[in-house]
Amino acid sequence: MKKHTIKPGDLVVLAYSGGLDTSIIIPWLKEHYQVRVVAFCADLGQGDDFEAIRAKALASGAEAVEVADLRERFVVDFAFPMLRSEAIYEGVYLLGTSIARPLIAEALVRVARQYGALAVAHGATGKGNDQVRFELGIRALAPDLAVIAPWREWEITGRLQAMEYAKRHGVPVSATPASPYSRDQNIWHVSHEGGLLEDPAIPTPRDVYTWTADPVAAPDTPETIQIGFQSGNPIALNGENLDPVALVEKLNALGARHGIGRVTMVENRLVGMKSRGVYETPGGTLLYAAHSALTALTWDRETRAFAAEVALRMARLIYDGWWFSALRESLSAFVDRANLVVTGEVTLSLYKGQATHQAATSPYSLYSEDLATFDGGDYDHQDAEGFIRLFGLPMAMRHAQLERIQNS
Repeated sequence: MKKHTIKPGDLVVLAYSGGLDTSIIIPWLKEHYQVRVVAFCADLGQGDDFEAIRAKALASGAEAVEVADLRERFVVDFAFPMLRSEAIYEGVYLLGTSIARPLIAEALVRVARQYGALAVAHGATGKGNDQVRFELGIRALAPDLAVIAPWREWEITGRLQAMEYAKRHGVPVSATPASPYSRDQNIWHVSHEGGLLEDPAIPTPRDVYTWTADPVAAPDTPETIQIGFQSGNPIALNGENLDPVALVEKLNALGARHGIGRVTMVENRLVGMKSRGVYETPGGTLLYAAHSALTALTWDRETRAFAAEVALRMARLIYDGWWFSALRESLSAFVDRANLVVTGEVTLSLYKGQATHQAATSPYSLYSEDLATFDGGDYDHQDAEGFIRLFGLPMAMRHAQLERIQNS
């Protein structure tokens, strides 16, 4: 990627959310680079008032604002492929922020091309993972574009100073010193960082959560639901076929009502430090539980074992911003092939923060009650003797080898 070759009057497209960081970037770009700014907003289902965001960006100095509804593309082409791989970062994080960044980078490049811009800008900090994710996506798709990352240039060192800058420049922001959390939300999850969360010795404050119910206050009666899949993709809820966005939204409501999907973790950031974050992924948690239950029924032992290895690597690739890499695409080819048989219905019980697998059915099930039953069935027990002899042959040979060593 080019180092800055930006001249006064050039056009820069800014990935704009209307939050604290990106809100102050518009006046900062105009002040320090004397450039024209187009703000780009990605609608990923975060529920923002985009007309208000548009007005705010224009009032802050943007000459135009582009808003793209990317909800369906996000779910179908990014979140669901991740789900099919069962990727989970460090065994906990369902990657809601990570998986959104390559799509935003792709759309940012598209808008830059549309306007003939020479550069793009983003509000990711110099300490975070998102700067890498955005810029790797841009590098993969448009390496000729220059990238401006104000957090790596300006003298602002933290969110409190950013709030002061916003106040001086008349930019309204929702963050306050009393509630300094940095949040990222989309249809898949909401993340919370900063403030008291930066001390891992302090329990997660209750005011951090914005989406899910407190499991203690969740309904006292379990709720049973059925999720239908076709080739690894969720397609139905309680027997009703739904489009992908509507399905995720309904699952989010169900999971949130029962306090499902809360995670507090200390994670290893790509840039080398540990950070603490809180994540809420209500619908995604239900989908992961259901998909795992269905693969247990439809994948043979070796496929399931290898898929677990792929899931670990896929999680790292997504977390590290390598969505557009050859390796990610190749692993996705395996995932898609393996998921051809992941069709059927899973029954989950939702109760007090937990989603418990109760039952699963599939036309491609590998389960045979006739083979598994303790009461007769079409299984010759005598076959096991020869199997055990062959399966244990390496250990018998090893034992004989040790005896020779001891007697020599």
